[in-house]
Amino acid sequence: MRTVLYILTTLAVIGLAFWAYRENYATQAALADTRALRAEIRAAHERLAVLRAEWAYLNRPDRLRDLAEINFDRLQLLEMRSEQFGLVRQVAYPPDPLLPISNPIDVVHIEDETRP
Repeated sequence: MRTVLYILTTLAVIGLAFWAYRENYATQAALADTRALRAEIRAAHERLAVLRAEWAYLNRPDRLRDLAEINFDRLQLLEMRSEQFGLVRQVAYPPDPLLPISNPIDVVHIEDETRP
């Protein structure tokens, strides 16, 4: 009986060791994937910062003004002035649409005689 118990205990220890070995390697692989993803995210943030800097550089008002002057014959772009803007109250909004009545109900008002 003791022999069977020793054999079962030994098999359980071997099984647990194998399971722990596999879990260790799975954990190491997950950590490596996480490190790789974090590196990709850092690289994407760096690319985004560079793109934002380039966008800010390309959208400088003096540069855009010069481009508009160079291409005036083709684009006909004029400088914006404050007189070109209107007020909100000057905007003609369309009227609200009338909703169709699909099931009309007659309402009868009955006077309550108990009221003073």
